[in-house]
Amino acid sequence: MYYSRSTMMGVLGVCLLGLLLCLPNFMKAPAAKLPWRQIHLGLDLRGGSYLLLRLDRESLAADRLQSLEDQVKQALIAKDLGYRAFRKDAASRTLSFLPRDPGQEAQSLAALSALTGSGSDVTGKVDDGRVVLTLEAAALQQRAREAVTQSIEIVRRRIDGTGAVDPEITRQGDDRIVVELPGISDPEHIKRLLGTTAKMTFRLLANDTGGSIAPPGATMMEDVSTHAMLPVLDHVAVDGAALTNAAASIDQQTGEWAVTFSFNRAGARAFAETTSQNVGRRFAIVLDNKVIEAPVIRTPITGGNGQITGNFSAQTATDLAVMLRAGALPAPLAVIEQRSIGPSLGADSIRAGAISLGIGFLLVIVFMALFYGRFGLYANIALLANLVLMTAILSLFEATLTLPGMAGMLLTLGMAVDANILINERIREEVGRGRTPLAAMQTGFQKASSTIIDSNATAFLAHVMLFVFGTGPVRGFALTITIGIVTTLFTTMLLSRLLMVRWYALTRPTELPV
Repeated sequence: MYYSRSTMMGVLGVCLLGLLLCLPNFMKAPAAKLPWRQIHLGLDLRGGSYLLLRLDRESLAADRLQSLEDQVKQALIAKDLGYRAFRKDAASRTLSFLPRDPGQEAQSLAALSALTGSGSDVTGKVDDGRVVLTLEAAALQQRAREAVTQSIEIVRRRIDGTGAVDPEITRQGDDRIVVELPGISDPEHIKRLLGTTAKMTFRLLANDTGGSIAPPGATMMEDVSTHAMLPVLDHVAVDGAALTNAAASIDQQTGEWAVTFSFNRAGARAFAETTSQNVGRRFAIVLDNKVIEAPVIRTPITGGNGQITGNFSAQTATDLAVMLRAGALPAPLAVIEQRSIGPSLGADSIRAGAISLGIGFLLVIVFMALFYGRFGLYANIALLANLVLMTAILSLFEATLTLPGMAGMLLTLGMAVDANILINERIREEVGRGRTPLAAMQTGFQKASSTIIDSNATAFLAHVMLFVFGTGPVRGFALTITIGIVTTLFTTMLLSRLLMVRWYALTRPTELPV
């Protein structure tokens, strides 16, 4: 029951610091640059948009089959074996071809043993004169899960590039992503950013035959500026994954908006080799299977930097730069569900949550004052400090407060009351047994402390697991409860006891008011 001066000043200092950290939530930020951290409101309180995205698995399988076809051609050429009549079927996950010469089916399949061997995601067989390669379903399933994880990070980088405040991006199932955007009531701009794969490649144009059919090894693609169809080689000279930076800028010669980019070391080397060996040929910049620009290579480009032009506006140039910086999505994302919550509904939720929190807090204060007198008053002061400290910690980490989070705060206050009730009831029992006031307080705190710590420790562990494995509103609820348990132990075991001890030291009562 003894408090040193340093301990007492430490407890009061923590309470004062918590009060200062709460102030930014109720005041406007000053003109001076000060650390002004506030609690962010979630989608259900602030209003905003909700998007449910689904990964295109067929596109993922088609991309894997395309890369497999390139690997197969290289393996066959290395063994001096020919091929013809390639067929790809994303639905059945198969790639097949005919050997150049009949009777070479087994020899061709043996040449592909490195692709179809143990541990590979491909199996091979000969069927009716064709060599058939099949992608394993389990491998594609794992690839889809990894693609969703990768897509979540890319989506986060793209949204952060727009300046959106505190978006919530979570996985749902194996192939879906939930995006919550507080404060954004019109998500069309975000949908355009997320609906674009932004897979950029740099490829040479095939020799123009003048027809509408692409020569072997090339694909006809649309030029977005002229709407003409251009024969673009399937071989990727430089992959856009080698880009390290991209930014919107104004072309100094034309005054139009453009996007400048730079490569990493490997990309700069490949870009320099391609432009050095193909002077005079057209070099296409391909974005999502459409040609943005196809300039003629006048001189070798060895600096590792470049510029894309093409009738950009300030917004489209900025969006393209954001997508290139964030990286290409492994597969397209389709919006399968969209909801918007207006700010008026969010304001109603805040009002309802604040009213329920206020009424619950008031009822708890009245109950404690009526049942435990002066000690109940001290418990109420500790309860108010508990609420202040919870808000302070949430502000310090700039956490997102949702409606379930507000419910968690109210539940925390109820749990804090339980701790104070245990202490006061224990003290009341010791008084009934005839102990002196100081002995009753000492014994009451000692016997109640272990029970309070054990119950709060188990609740803390349960809510930590809920936060780790939960998503969305569940995590918001678990976060406030977890923080509330820590502040409850502080205010109950230190602050309320400090108030009782100081009162006893000043008054030396013969009876306790419980």
